This record gives sequence, structure tokens and C-alpha cells, in this order.
Amino acid sequence: MSGFATNLQTLLPEIVVVCGAMALLLFGALRGERGIRLVSWLAIAVLAAAGWLVISPASTAPSAFGGAFVADDFSRFAKILILAGSAVTLLMAQDFLRAEGLAKFEFPVLVLIATGGMMLMVSASSFIALYMGLELQSLSLYVLAAFHRDNLRSTEAGLKYFVLGALSSGMMLYGISLIYGFTGTTDFAAVAHAVMAGSGIGLIFGIVFLISGLAFKISAVPFHMWTPDVYEGAPTPITAFFSMSPKVAAMFLFLRTMVGALGPALHEWQQVIVAVAVLSMALGAIAAIGQTNIKRLMAYSSIGHMGYALLGLAAATPAGIQGVLIYMTIYVITNAGVFACILAMRRDGEAVETIADLAGLARTQPRLAFAFMIFMVSLSGIPPFAGFFAKFYVFLAAIQAGLHVPAVLGVVASVVGAYYYWRVFKIMYFDEPAQPFDRDHGTPLNAIMAASGAFTLLFIVGAAPLVAVASEVSRTLLP
Repeated sequence: MSGFATNLQTLLPEIVVVCGAMALLLFGALRGERGIRLVSWLAIAVLAAAGWLVISPASTAPSAFGGAFVADDFSRFAKILILAGSAVTLLMAQDFLRAEGLAKFEFPVLVLIATGGMMLMVSASSFIALYMGLELQSLSLYVLAAFHRDNLRSTEAGLKYFVLGALSSGMMLYGISLIYGFTGTTDFAAVAHAVMAGSGIGLIFGIVFLISGLAFKISAVPFHMWTPDVYEGAPTPITAFFSMSPKVAAMFLFLRTMVGALGPALHEWQQVIVAVAVLSMALGAIAAIGQTNIKRLMAYSSIGHMGYALLGLAAATPAGIQGVLIYMTIYVITNAGVFACILAMRRDGEAVETIADLAGLARTQPRLAFAFMIFMVSLSGIPPFAGFFAKFYVFLAAIQAGLHVPAVLGVVASVVGAYYYWRVFKIMYFDEPAQPFDRDHGTPLNAIMAASGAFTLLFIVGAAPLVAVASEVSRTLLP
């Protein structure tokens, strides 16, 4: 078999996703509105096929295209999470988009293209490949943020995300050019070898600009400014998508870049990551307290959670990477459940987003209130829910790495942030009931809430397999 064919086999999951998107684009254009629902289900089938290829790779080659892309356990772990988040998005979006008059075949196509970019990102082993995957993802996300083009909030969200995203991409590209200029290569392994010889002031500037660009993608402070407006303005299923797959892809890219390529310069970038993590945890804990819109609350929650995950990156140890893997897995599954609950907040066929609308939900729809309560309590980090273990592994890794002060500040931020999660619980269970929501949530939303709720509630019973897999995968990135 030729080298080119081997390269294609190594990237077969990404090829399936991108080619599937192109085929569905043509199919949707030919069928028009009649094929919208079928396109969504075919897109889910494409994601499932790509997931199967990730789990059972067609090629045993560890890299492709001269080492620009790698296929290791770390990238496979990330791709499974990305594909799962995209599939859940398509499932929960169908009824919502139809009810809002936004059912267009372009939506699943854009999700597939963005997913293909994310998969390339987490497999990138070169700064050129990194940027290609990042831009493929970003261009689709810009369109998705403004998908409801007749809505002022949605178009504003898309414009803000585009302008700030372009700025962050420019900063990242400038950082990459500095790193290339001072190391003479864009390959991660070669950059790591060059950094071992020493890091000058120019290289440090490049690392700082690179971190700035990556921090924007995970909405970490001080590059978080787009998050509340985009989360509130975008249609809810798209907000759910932003909170799951792109966050996973960016965080795993962060890990591979900082630990894989720039690991020898740990002492130069660790303090920057610690500062970003502490600021993100603090802002996420404090700024969400005064929010009245549930989607804006989840935006600040996301900022805080990315801060907790960055503590594992700052540790830069196998335990730290393991903690990030566990954290992101729990975060994605819990967020899927939260946004399924938010999508169920409909009154007389109209979506509502105000936290006050949840008043007395336990008396009008006890099962929905119970599911919401599980997810809110888990996100606050209270045992024995899954969110507690996510934070436990990250804080433990930080303490083992000697980052005692950031770990303590993280615990304090978690305690402060518990207020606004428990406030939602109080409103649902102790306030006088508001006008009840519609009871027909649809099978996909009910299934997502049930599966996510079971995982969150019973994680303590079945945590061992995920912990073992995360431990094994972490050794792939950092022996």
C-alpha cells in the first residue's frame, strides 16, 4: 500500500465526516425542505460511523502526512467526546429548530464540518495542521452563532464571535510565527527538542500569544468576553454545541500543544496558565451570581469550569492530564443534560430562558425539576455526584504538583459558585409555582436527560473504567 493511501486510512474518520457533510449538502440542496429531518438523521449516522472508525481504526500507522497528524489514544479519546457532543446536539436540536422555524438542512452540515475541524485539531502534531483544523472549525462556528439571522440577538452574537475570533486567531498565528522563528520548525516534537536547549525572550512572547489564542477558544479569562453574549444570543441547541464539542477540542489541543510541544518550557508558561485558571475560576464564581438568564448563567459557569480544568494542565503531570480528561468527560455529559432541561423550558410553544420561570417547577413537573437539580448540584461539585469527582481529580493533581495556593483558591471559588447553582434548586423547590411549562418535551430530550442524569447520579458506582482509561491515555501524551 502506498504512503498516500496509508495517510488517508489514518485520517479515515475525519474524511468520513467531511465527505459526509459534502454529500449531505448536495442531498439537502436537491431535496429542499422535504429532506431536512432525513439530513439530520443521516448526519447522526455519519457521526456514528466516524465514531466506530475511531474506536476500530482502519490503519495502524501512528501518524500521517509526514507527522503533521497523529492517531494515538489521546486523540481517539478526544474524538469520541467530540463526536458524542455533536450527535447529542443534532438530537436535541430537531424539535427546537422546527418549532422556531429554523429547520434548515445547513445546520447539520455545519455541525459536521465543525466536527471535522475539531477532529483534525486534536490530531494535529504540527502548528500548520493545528491552524488548519482550528480555522475549519471556527468558520463553521461563526455561521452557527448567527444561524437565526432574523433575530437581533443571534446576529449580534455571530458578529461579536467573528470579530473577536478573528482577533484571537491573529494573536495565535503571531505566536506561532514567533515560535517558528526561534525554533526553526513547526513540528511539535522538533519544537520540544529545540526548546530543551533554552528559551529566549522571543520564544516566551510567542508562547504567551499562543496561550492567548487558545484561551479564547475555551473562553478563559481574560479572553472570555464573547461567551455570555454568544451563549444568550445563539439558538439554545447551538449554545449547547458551543458548550460541549468545541470546548473539548480546544482543551485537548491546549494539552497537546503545551505539554507535547512546549513541555520543556514548563516553568515559562506554567505561571501564565495558573493565572488564567485562577482568574477564570474567580470570575465564573462571582459574575454568575447576578444573572437572571439561565443561558448567561451557564456561560459564566463554563468560564469557571474551564478554569478548574486548566489547573490540571498547569500541573503538567500524568495525574494532571488524567484529571483534565475526566473533568472534560463529566463536563460534556452534565452539560448535555443541563441544556436538554433548558430546551424543555417551553410555555405555550414559546421558549423561555429566565431563571424565575423555574419557580415551583418541582410541583408542576417534578421529574424535570429532579433532573435539573441533579445537574446543578453536580456542577457545583457536591458529592456524591459526578461533578465532585471531576474537581477532586484536578485539585489532587494540582496539590501533588505543588500548586497549593491555586488549588485552595479553586476550592474557595467552588464554594462561592455553589450559591448560584443552589439558588436554581431553591427557586424550583421552594418558590411559589409560576405558569407551568409544556409537558411534551419529545423523546430525544427525555432520553438525553435520563442518560445524563443516570451518569451524573451513579458515577460513584461506575467511575473505575473512566478513571482507568484516562490514566492510560494520559501516559500517551506524557510518559
